[in-house]
Amino acid sequence: MVRDGYFYALGFVAAAILVGWLAQPAWAVVPLALAMFFLWFFRDPERVIPDPPGAVVSPGDGKVTDASVITVNNVKQARISIFLNVFDVHVNRSPIAGIVREVRYQRGKYLNAMNQTSAEQNEQNIVRVEGDGQTVVFKQIAGLLARRIVFYPRVGDRLERGERVGLIKFGSRVDVLFDAAAVLQVKVGDRVRGGASILAYLQPTAEMAGAGRSMANEGTR
Repeated sequence: MVRDGYFYALGFVAAAILVGWLAQPAWAVVPLALAMFFLWFFRDPERVIPDPPGAVVSPGDGKVTDASVITVNNVKQARISIFLNVFDVHVNRSPIAGIVREVRYQRGKYLNAMNQTSAEQNEQNIVRVEGDGQTVVFKQIAGLLARRIVFYPRVGDRLERGERVGLIKFGSRVDVLFDAAAVLQVKVGDRVRGGASILAYLQPTAEMAGAGRSMANEGTR
């Protein structure tokens, strides 16, 4: 459970007690129901994190709405977009293990997160993680209902694959961008789980391949 859930729930429980005391007890049902909703919304289930080399895991729960190759600064990159509705778990996780190299908050609009233009125009938090010679960028993008983006780590922090890094309140979208040569494991319409579902496998870099050949040669001596 994310602690925010307790804060919201306690507020509505207090409101229910006050309403029930000042008015009719039956009227306390609505704030009590809202308290239960927030406890459920901010759930934070444990996940089994995949450990295959080069795996990129989903940063959030939701439905894949885009899996395509786009051009960013004249470089082709694969982009996977995941829409989180109000019923999904909203805790976000790191897609790879590595070092946080950049965290950039961008003010913007609150367009429907299903709209592709929301990837550029909406309020969002852009995070760049480098690990094993690869760079992965993921965006926490606000939607129609989302009004706060939370990200805990700082630049220079080390993240593990699938590690909890923040959340978006309440309904949103996450985008993941990485090398276009990666082998995608999902398609539009698939449902994924944060930290548990593999989105793609990154191709080993020349340095990694060279190190692997060197270790193999040493093992045959």
